[in-house]
Amino acid sequence: MGRVQGKVAFITGAARGQGRSHAVRLAEEGADIIAVDLCEDIASIGYPMSSAADLDETARLVEKTGRRIVTAQADVRDGAALRTALERGIEQLGRLDIVVANAGIAGMKGEPALQAWSDVVDTNLVGVINTVQAALPHLSEGASIIATGSTAALMNLEKVDVTPGKDLGGVAYVFAKRALSQYIHFLATHIAPRSIRANVVHPTNCDTDMLQSEPMYRSFRPDLERPTRADAEPAFSVQQAMPIPFVDPLDISNAVLFLASDESRYITGTQLRIDGGGYLKWYDFKI
Repeated sequence: MGRVQGKVAFITGAARGQGRSHAVRLAEEGADIIAVDLCEDIASIGYPMSSAADLDETARLVEKTGRRIVTAQADVRDGAALRTALERGIEQLGRLDIVVANAGIAGMKGEPALQAWSDVVDTNLVGVINTVQAALPHLSEGASIIATGSTAALMNLEKVDVTPGKDLGGVAYVFAKRALSQYIHFLATHIAPRSIRANVVHPTNCDTDMLQSEPMYRSFRPDLERPTRADAEPAFSVQQAMPIPFVDPLDISNAVLFLASDESRYITGTQLRIDGGGYLKWYDFKI
């Protein structure tokens, strides 16, 4: 216990799924939390977003650990709103040590397709940049930035169907996760002299509402018109070398906790895969 005792963490996409798991796990180890989420649907995305009630539940779970939490409904696509939410949290909690740029959406099968492209890029890439830019003025030596990437960013596209114009929302997801990974690489390089670290965690399929959704089922079972979870789940294992359909949010949270703590004080610029060996299925050995 106490691996991030006395620190304050800013987490986006915190109302449910991985974001909620990160908030609770960091709180269990002593951190206070600034938790932000949109809490409304995005029209081009084919599954429901989190709700205000979900964000309230995250707050309840954090408070149950004995830690403090400040919540805000804010869109990571809106840099000014994000800065306002963060600054209000810092006013109440006094400092900022950890940034978890986690908010993300899956645009697979999204319609209208061009809008799905824009919404995914604006959330998954621009939203990460907005989160980091809002946080940087408040960070000092020892701070840690962690962004949520995806195994999709690491795929060899020569092995994937990338037919031009097909499923723009899905392609946007791959592009945005690749671009945020490169962004964090360059960021880590140039904030290292300030002793501030930045890393990316790359989950494979993770058992959240994003994965357990009708558009994702159709992506994994394009042979069926209306696939169910039971239809799609056997196909989820195609992503991993280990015989699993997905990982649990807690598996990602434990990696986030490590990167947030002083245990990783000299680890920066890392692309950390929590992927059940997914990368091994796409690439040969490289140093």
